Amino acid sequence: MNYNLFLGIILLVAVILILIVMVQNPKGGGLSSSFGGGGAQSLGGVQNTNNFLDRTTWTLAIAMFALILLSNFAIDRGGENDFQLDNTLEGIETTAPAAPETTTNDSLK
Repeated sequence: MNYNLFLGIILLVAVILILIVMVQNPKGGGLSSSFGGGGAQSLGGVQNTNNFLDRTTWTLAIAMFALILLSNFAIDRGGENDFQLDNTLEGIETTAPAAPETTTNDSLK
């Protein structure tokens, strides 16, 4: 698969994951209560909604982790023949800096 396709899917999963996390109901309330918490109670109860959001969060997180790992294999490496680090130091002189001369001061003796 193409790396750009992986990147697009990773970004889509990340945006959906952000939205799912924001909708979850923490201890003090959250966006889920603001966006129709009463409607969620009539559809199957708050506990079922929280379980669904929790499972969706874990599923999306695992999917994003797997996509990121798999996208490593989709990066175009260019083949073995394009490796050009072998001759990068050609023409560079290797001269060590000269050691400072030590002088003896005869007047101190």
